[in-house]
Amino acid sequence: MQTGYLDCLSGISGDMMLGALVDAGVPLELLDDAVHSLQLPGVSLCSEIVRRNGFRAVKIHVNAPHEHAHRHLHTILEIIEKSSLLTPTQKATAGGLFHRIAEAEAKVHGHPIEKVHFHEVGAVDSIVDIVATVVGLDFLKLDSLTASPVPTGCGTVRIAHGICSVPAPATAELLAGIPIAPSNIPFELTTPTGAAILAKFVKSYGPMPAITLQKIGIGAGTKDFREQPNILRLILGTSANRPMTDDQRPPHTHEETIWKLETNLDDISGEILGFVLEKLWIPEVLDVYTVPIQMKKGRPAVTLSVLCREEAVQEVERFLFTETSTLGIRKSQIQRTYLTRESHAIATPWGEVAGKIAILPDGSRRFTLEYESAKNIAEKNQVPLQRVYGKAEGEF
Repeated sequence: MQTGYLDCLSGISGDMMLGALVDAGVPLELLDDAVHSLQLPGVSLCSEIVRRNGFRAVKIHVNAPHEHAHRHLHTILEIIEKSSLLTPTQKATAGGLFHRIAEAEAKVHGHPIEKVHFHEVGAVDSIVDIVATVVGLDFLKLDSLTASPVPTGCGTVRIAHGICSVPAPATAELLAGIPIAPSNIPFELTTPTGAAILAKFVKSYGPMPAITLQKIGIGAGTKDFREQPNILRLILGTSANRPMTDDQRPPHTHEETIWKLETNLDDISGEILGFVLEKLWIPEVLDVYTVPIQMKKGRPAVTLSVLCREEAVQEVERFLFTETSTLGIRKSQIQRTYLTRESHAIATPWGEVAGKIAILPDGSRRFTLEYESAKNIAEKNQVPLQRVYGKAEGEF
């Protein structure tokens, strides 16, 4: 499985991301062609090797005429849509990034989204940064992109609305739900563009996952700090658990990478635990369960485990930190093999009972009744639940 990890030691910005992508092997010509397809007069990309606090890195420059344009969202979306080179998916992704930024600006300023004026983010270089990043990440075909907690810097920054504290208001909105790392650098380390890239593409944050390292791309920020190198590292590799190919996998089976989140709880009441287990069943959560354990000093406790797809990781984490007393959550990626299944209903004397048919590797079929459907039938007709199960399974 192709994995990418963003080491955000000095934050993230659009030009840092582009430098890391190019240094990691994305052809600059590919990105420049995508930029030319936007039909922005006189705009192009170039790169140079620079040093940041003694470390080599790639700096991307956006060559563009000086402008003071303030663009609305619909104008930027029209620029992206007119591109003759971007794929429909790339257009939708780039447009979604700007829509996300517009939502943050609308919330900060209290305006409807269609009335939001893009200032800094509406500039040509920001449009280029976002579109080229989308094209670059699409070129790499990563199965997973994770990142370290991101620092925002400190102090103040001057924006179109005057002097603001770091992180700037829109940046802070875009970073909602993303772990922030402390930093004493008096500079805006993470820009709105960088924050939007994290919010869109990165699904989990923490230490670098276990991978076989293949390549490291290093992008440079504009300033050179005395305290630390102003760089963004994009670390590429393959995970140890590489999915089987279609011809290796048993018939009627599928494989996917999912996440396991778990925590030990020794001070939670049965009522609260029951509430937590019930509310954890959100979209993309595959299983929720507890296992009794014994902790230090003989205290009885439970391990609460959640299996989910990557899209749900952040929401599950937020919920566990909010609704339980846990101080830490363990996370790991695991491979899941599952059977082909399809919905099916069985006719009984009391009505249809819903269930699922699983197709086994040898082609045989196995029917499993849906509990809630069987329960509703039993209660409505005042017949034993066991009888409903027996009748439905006998009819299959």
